[in-house]
Amino acid sequence: MTTLPLPVTGGGTRAYTPRDEPPPTAPGGPPLASRTVFSAAHVVADPFADVSPDGPAAVDWDATLAFRRHLWSHGLGVAEAMDTAQRGMGLDWAGAAELIRRSAAAAKAVGGRIACGVGTDQLAGPATLPEVRSAYEEQLALVDAAGAQPILMASRALAAAATSPDDYVETYGHLLRQASEPVILHWLGPMFDPALEGYWGDADLDAATETFLAVIKAHPDKVDGIKVSLLDAGREIALRRRLPDGVRCYTGDDFHYPELIAGDDHGFSHALLGIFDPLGPLAAEAVRALDTEDARRFRALLDPTVELSRHLFETPTRYYKTGVVLLAWLAGHQSHFTMVGGLQSARSLPHLARAYELADGLGLFPDPELAADRMRSLLTVHGVPR
Repeated sequence: MTTLPLPVTGGGTRAYTPRDEPPPTAPGGPPLASRTVFSAAHVVADPFADVSPDGPAAVDWDATLAFRRHLWSHGLGVAEAMDTAQRGMGLDWAGAAELIRRSAAAAKAVGGRIACGVGTDQLAGPATLPEVRSAYEEQLALVDAAGAQPILMASRALAAAATSPDDYVETYGHLLRQASEPVILHWLGPMFDPALEGYWGDADLDAATETFLAVIKAHPDKVDGIKVSLLDAGREIALRRRLPDGVRCYTGDDFHYPELIAGDDHGFSHALLGIFDPLGPLAAEAVRALDTEDARRFRALLDPTVELSRHLFETPTRYYKTGVVLLAWLAGHQSHFTMVGGLQSARSLPHLARAYELADGLGLFPDPELAADRMRSLLTVHGVPR
């Protein structure tokens, strides 16, 4: 295979020789046994829709659902309508509601596990606490009707309306009392969404943790688990050791997931990760090693992926979705590199080139030649000489 002229930070290009052999085909299989693992899946935009960046999302439903079936075929669960699906960054509530309905139906058809994000993004502008609760209730009812497990997402509107930790305790307590089945609570840090600074009523993370734990301990029968997305492994470990019996910790730490999932003598984290969108088959293979108590193979498979994940999630972290969609296009899961809201332009060409190189080195592309050809076309569009 011929070399590709990959741009580098600071200017210029360097020659890169892609791998020429496809990776071994990762087999599908039943749901994973030793850990509960969700992949937060991206949406595929409709490239032919005549929409503006600030207009309603136009989704290619066939390609979007096909990608979810790909994840289910490997035994992974799908975390639907989360930030990886550009929730709050191009996908509005109307689009998210349709996504939830369609994905929940697709999950039922194949016996796939699905959990769906419940938020307040139908609110426009400042809202009162009763309005925040009402918005949460509307979305909770839709997810419940769809037959999916709810994930109570962090709310920008609640962060803006709350004046004390008590407002969080009362709001979440009200919602948990209404939940028909145990939910997953999601603590998303400001590196993913700056509007969530000071969530749980305090910018001090130690104080915020106490409020978070107070909500869980008051309703342990209504909390299946927590998803922690703070990119702080030590804090997650300390938090999971304080959870009531039966409440799981789902890591959302895209920097330290191998050691958090592997665990220690005091326990381990399950997973709900955006990086498991591009890593789906490999991640499933790794966790199957844990199913047979082969922790060494698990780490051997997953540790090398951390460099790619840290690259995709580098600051500003909220734009990690651009790299995720790039890799889905290069891997052949969709026919184009177009995103809802035009976010394919949110990362630089050197960033995308490095993402390609790292993914190719990991053997993530079922057809390396297709991936190289598509990367070459992207370079050409950006003016890189062939």
